[in-house]
Formats: sequence, structure tokens, C-alpha cells
Amino acid sequence: MSTLFQLHPTLELDCISIGHFDLCRLLMMNDSQYPWFILVPEKNDIKEIYQLSKSERYTLSEESNYLAENIAGLFKADKINIAAIGNLVPQLHIHHIVRYHTDKAWPAPVWGKYNAVPYTTDQVTIIVNQVKKQLTQLNN
Repeated sequence: MSTLFQLHPTLELDCISIGHFDLCRLLMMNDSQYPWFILVPEKNDIKEIYQLSKSERYTLSEESNYLAENIAGLFKADKINIAAIGNLVPQLHIHHIVRYHTDKAWPAPVWGKYNAVPYTTDQVTIIVNQVKKQLTQLNN
């Protein structure tokens, strides 16, 4: 991890920082409608996965799979949506969204469907603590 890494201002504004893996910073989207997590490789000036080195791509894949498997179990997901879109925020970031057949956007994608409903302070504390307990490979 580089100490000079800069998180995109939109991610900084819209998300809650949870911790770090070896390559990626883990964020939680501040939208209580969906358990929604974002991995951001801590590399500056990277927009696409192919711009990472081969070993970094491997690490990203491992961290993504680890996150997806653990949040699927923790939140009892019907489906995990994983996407790296980057049309509005060009910095490489990978969304991991827990989906339920009963969520208000199902089966459509969540992007632009509804305005975000921020978590309360208590909700953030509870969820962040649950996620940190579940993700034993996460560093603070």
C-alpha cells in the first residue's frame, strides 16, 4: 500500500471506510437499502483491472472472492452483484452488492434506481463491527 494513495473524492464522500486488505481498501456504500461494499486497489492512476500487474490482478481476484463469499454468508444473500463500472468515478473500484429477491430494486441493477438512504450512526457501528469480525484477513 502506498501512503500517497488518494481515494477519489466521490468515494470518500459516499462511503464509509472499513479497513484494508493487502491490495485493496474496503469501503461500505452509505446506502442502507443494500449491504454494499467496494474494493479499491490502493494504486494511483488505475482505471481498469488490466492496468494492474499480474500478481495484483490475482490478489484483487482473491480479495474480491473472499469478500463476496463472506458477505454472502453474513447477510444471507440471494445473490451478490459484482461490478467494476467506473463511468462516473474513473478510479478502479469493484462493487460487491448483496441482493435479495425482496429488495426494492430487484431484479434491476441498483444504480440510479433510488436515492441513497444513509445509515444511522448506530447502524454503521453494528455493520462495520460485524464485517470486521467476519473478515479475519482485514487490517484496520
